[in-house]
Amino acid sequence: MKKLIQTVVVIFIFYLIIKLGVPALSSALHPGTWPVVPANLMRIYMFFVITGTLLYMTFNEESAKELAKPIKEVYGSPDKAGLRTIVIVVIAFFIGYVTYQNVKPSFEAPVELRSIHPAPPSSVEMFGKSWNLLTLKNPLRDDKANFDKYVKEGGIIFFNNCFYCHGDKLDGKGHYYKGIFPLPANFVDVGTIAQLQESFLFWRIGTGGPGLPKEGAPWISAMPIWQHHLSGEDDIWKVIIFLYNYTGHAPRTFE
Repeated sequence: MKKLIQTVVVIFIFYLIIKLGVPALSSALHPGTWPVVPANLMRIYMFFVITGTLLYMTFNEESAKELAKPIKEVYGSPDKAGLRTIVIVVIAFFIGYVTYQNVKPSFEAPVELRSIHPAPPSSVEMFGKSWNLLTLKNPLRDDKANFDKYVKEGGIIFFNNCFYCHGDKLDGKGHYYKGIFPLPANFVDVGTIAQLQESFLFWRIGTGGPGLPKEGAPWISAMPIWQHHLSGEDDIWKVIIFLYNYTGHAPRTFE
């Protein structure tokens, strides 16, 4: 019984470290926020924690027998029928509770929409400049003579950097989309960029997930800070032109 209790305690401690300790450390490093470990990562981490703990606790035949002994007694001993029934009922209720928590309806706005349409700031610092998002317009859109060139260059930038998550069809189903929550934005959907001004996309692309407003924390976004990886603001404007041109959507305007 001692070995089994030790195993359960170790797994529980690791669970608390991942579930509460990591966000607490992140909050201490970034005051005013409380990051959340994504559920899919929690499952991955706990799989390795449980597997590693069981391997350690059963590293030899003696330890394996000691760990399995109370389990065999509960499920195999005729005089443990009452305890066995209680254990089975508790496990069934626990699994039912976990399942219900994962499927129960919620009256909160879907986190996907919150991540796509957060409230933008009035201004932002990017590429060493200050940009007024209330009046900012795409400076390349009115250059009709070079518009097709901008679309092509924007597509090259997109496929060199963005399609791994957002997909080659811009539908949010790139190579890595299954490992990201919430899913990458589906630009083909009329509920995404068709509802937004180009200045909004300029801000979201340039500042990425870390640039989301703290007032809405905890935001969940895997978007990198693209201003750190692109050569200049024109790269972002070209990508934006490509996105709207490819999807056939028109950006919302201030008018």
